[in-house]
Amino acid sequence: GSLVSLSKNLRVCKSTDISGMDKTAFCASALPCKHLRSRASGLGYFGSEFLSAASPSSSKTPVQSVETETRKYTWTASLTTPRESVAASSSNRKKTDFNVCLLPGDGIGPEIIAVAVDALQAVGKRTGLKFNFSEAPIGGCAIDLTGSPLPEETLKVARASDAVLLAAIGGYKWDNMPSSTRPEAGLLGIRSALKLFANLRPAKVLPQLTDASSLKKEVVQGVDIMVVRELTGGIYFGQPRGFDTTNGSRRGFNTMVYSEEEVDRIGRVAFDIARKRTNKVCSVDKANVLEVSQLWRETMTKLGPQYPDCELSHMYVDNAAMQLLRWPLQFDTIVTGNLFGDILSDAAAMLTGSIGMLPSASLGDGSGPGLFEPVHGSAPDIAGQDKANPMAQVLSAAMMLKYGLNQPEAADILEKAVNDVLNKGYRTGDLMSEGKMLVGCKQMGDLLIEAIEES
Repeated sequence: GSLVSLSKNLRVCKSTDISGMDKTAFCASALPCKHLRSRASGLGYFGSEFLSAASPSSSKTPVQSVETETRKYTWTASLTTPRESVAASSSNRKKTDFNVCLLPGDGIGPEIIAVAVDALQAVGKRTGLKFNFSEAPIGGCAIDLTGSPLPEETLKVARASDAVLLAAIGGYKWDNMPSSTRPEAGLLGIRSALKLFANLRPAKVLPQLTDASSLKKEVVQGVDIMVVRELTGGIYFGQPRGFDTTNGSRRGFNTMVYSEEEVDRIGRVAFDIARKRTNKVCSVDKANVLEVSQLWRETMTKLGPQYPDCELSHMYVDNAAMQLLRWPLQFDTIVTGNLFGDILSDAAAMLTGSIGMLPSASLGDGSGPGLFEPVHGSAPDIAGQDKANPMAQVLSAAMMLKYGLNQPEAADILEKAVNDVLNKGYRTGDLMSEGKMLVGCKQMGDLLIEAIEES
């Protein structure tokens, strides 16, 4: 369908230009997994083997390195651009050969994305798929490296890929920066640049984790919700926004705005997804107060008859928040705007017992790559301690396979591995309960690999 970002016969180059970096270029190369990172520390590693493989002359080029909060990046002089490399190699691409841009980011990001990479490599061996991984900085580590939370070079690598797998961004170190230059601006920026307007956030309560939820078992058992959030409009992007002073008092203001086209577009995504589930769509707004929500409801109501096999209902956002806790089983597919979706998807996440289990997908019209990332944040308080839960990152990779690369069978293998490991009683700290076996991030990754190989 239009939301499936298929292979575009692209190939990421070995090295690319980045301006303003002392006449050097950041390297984002398709590396074998063993060169991608150190498994012991989860840190990025661009070694001498990569530099010699980049080109016959690259070993003669001076190499510079930068230590950031979470990773070590090395770059060398550029030899080509992504577009040039794509044109040179597109004729040799196969449908089972995919370029994946990795954005480890900050905090626990490098640790959990290392597990996902290993899991994807194991799935590749089972299915014959080949993944060419390219790594680039975003968020806080990108600020430390380039001064920008979203370097132009990162965008180039992302655009030249078949899918983008992101881990987490942000941390205490950058909390006091201006909003326009904080790590979170990198995430908003890449979503906008890749024209990703539909955010899919599933909240499914797995049978093994029913007791992990803070709600009663009879309330959450069997819950399987898909929140479809509009991603590039609404109050997060509306203009004007900013600060001013009126009558001597400082004021902050934002603009919440949607067009009929934007609502219709996200509505169609929700209906299409509902058709693959239980044919139920609940549109969430605040039409009793906000004009923008009145337009939202009117547009969704006009769209409904085009999907006669689907049931469309409407709910105010405050009631939706209450009903998610009171009777979540009534929901299947929820569609809503950017702000409301941000809040409700996090509320739905906690039905599952841990935000560490929840993936997400951000999709566009299929002309470019999708972005796949865990719902949780960078958890800087446990970064580097081998305590992170990598499951949401692995399940994000499964969503990438299903929605981004059109490889549903491979996605099923990853999802089954997660279920198998949980069935055996292994848990990270956020899911730990009596009678279960506590493991760290790296060991959980090893268990997932075993499950993939045994399935």
